[in-house]
Amino acid sequence: MEVAENTQKMRVVSLLPSATEIVCALGYADRLVGRSHECDFPPEVEKLPVCTRPRLNLEGSSATIDRRVKAAAAEAVSVYEVLQEPLAACAPDVIITQDQCEVCAVSLADVEAAVRDWTGRAARIVSLTPMTLADVFEDVARVGAALGPADRGRKVADRLADRAHELTQPPAGSRPRVACIEWTDPLMAAGNWVPELVEMAGGRDVFGRAGEHAPWITWDDLRTEDPDVIVFMPCGFGLDRSTAEARLLMERHPDFRDLKAARAGRVYATDANSFFNRPGPRLVDSLDMLAAILADRPLPPAARRIRI
Repeated sequence: MEVAENTQKMRVVSLLPSATEIVCALGYADRLVGRSHECDFPPEVEKLPVCTRPRLNLEGSSATIDRRVKAAAAEAVSVYEVLQEPLAACAPDVIITQDQCEVCAVSLADVEAAVRDWTGRAARIVSLTPMTLADVFEDVARVGAALGPADRGRKVADRLADRAHELTQPPAGSRPRVACIEWTDPLMAAGNWVPELVEMAGGRDVFGRAGEHAPWITWDDLRTEDPDVIVFMPCGFGLDRSTAEARLLMERHPDFRDLKAARAGRVYATDANSFFNRPGPRLVDSLDMLAAILADRPLPPAARRIRI
């Protein structure tokens, strides 16, 4: 009984949108006392105190954002920073962050530095580093074990894995060749869990490799591979911005319309910020979205076909 009472009093700060979604999926939304500036789902978390902010101006074109991020990396400056005073005021028992990508969220090193500077309170740091879909499900279980009974997290993780299995498309003839675009200027293809999602949805990813970071590609690479389907999922962008970025790429390369996917009307934009970019529970919804795209079924609201 003492363990249960202590876990009920646990105060949690999530510095990662996907982690916030994991906490809520586990049924522990009431334990959240702080969030990152990007945590926006479920909508009720937006009322929580914000404990991070970007160090860079992340407005502007994709090329401009890319230059700023690369300049910061060259100077060993993180893209985001921890707001130490709000974080300390939240008095968390657990802080959930990540150690995968300094462009995606605050770095683990910055979180550790902020906690070291506190006085009078210790906090446990749970750092997530997912590279594959299995890693994401394991993170759900890990967060569950950190916040309460371990079997609760495992049950939620297993339910997500079961749904993903149910959505997996069995091989039927030749698989469409798919290019998933994670950034448009310069061009980058999606990696990590996205190639797995493509395979599970019934396609074959022509650029990404499961469990590996997103690879840079060139326009010539895209033209040479000439995929059957192109899906735009730019990191951090919603559906409208993804559509706009796709159209800008088409303006820079008028021969885009000559690609097989363009000729067949199989070019799509997605709300990548809410789905494909977030290694949390909604990756299963991302799989469902990809399956609809590849099967040429009606699309969910978070995806649209781009008319060329």
